Amino acid sequence: MLLTTMGVVIGERVYGENDKFIDVFTKDYGIIEVTVKGGRKLNSKNASATALFSYSKFCVSKRGERYYLNSSEIENTFYDLRLDVKKLALASYFAELLKYTVLSYDSDKSYEIILKLFLNTLYYLEKDTHKILLLKSVFEFRLLSEIGLIPNLIGCCSCNAYSDHKMHFDILEGKLYCDSCFSGTDGYNTISLDEGTLSALRHISLSDMNILFNIKVSDRLLSELNKITDRYTLAHINRNFKTLEYFKKISEL
Repeated sequence: MLLTTMGVVIGERVYGENDKFIDVFTKDYGIIEVTVKGGRKLNSKNASATALFSYSKFCVSKRGERYYLNSSEIENTFYDLRLDVKKLALASYFAELLKYTVLSYDSDKSYEIILKLFLNTLYYLEKDTHKILLLKSVFEFRLLSEIGLIPNLIGCCSCNAYSDHKMHFDILEGKLYCDSCFSGTDGYNTISLDEGTLSALRHISLSDMNILFNIKVSDRLLSELNKITDRYTLAHINRNFKTLEYFKKISEL
């Protein structure tokens, strides 16, 4: 059976002397592992289209549960990501997070919106149009929102108040409380939010994809935003990623 789909390479592994496996996140079938015969040869006609982060049209043959590359046509290589170690590390984290979450995603839903999120994030990361930590926060929080882990940020979960002089976000429960209804104490898993931070979180999780990246924040707000999305991702995915640890390490240098 021959299948044609658009997809982006989010992983690759050596297979034999000249072959390789690639993990392709497709808009039609989710993540599929494709065998690329001769894919490691320098003169391979599929070398660019099957490189990490390349977005291409793939024609694959399905034999049983296995996929084999028939042909490919490249759309975008995102080549410049490979020229900056910090960008490469962050893009690798995005790919690892995507692979881990999408494999447990409801396959009855469309993958197209998540693919668009990933491709747009790679584009803005490559072009230096947004602060790198802002892209990290946007991708993390929106990806979790798209796979069903969207927090309730519309208003206080007790009285439905849309805003207060201080709001409190329960990271573990994904719930928002106004200051009047909040009876706990702020700490690692419950964070007080000022108006700017809450507005940014609402924009990331709820806005239309076409305006998702139309967001600008101050350095102070970005630091708070990154802390929240970092903790939210860890709390709900419950897994550490080596690519994220590496990104943080080189960012501190």
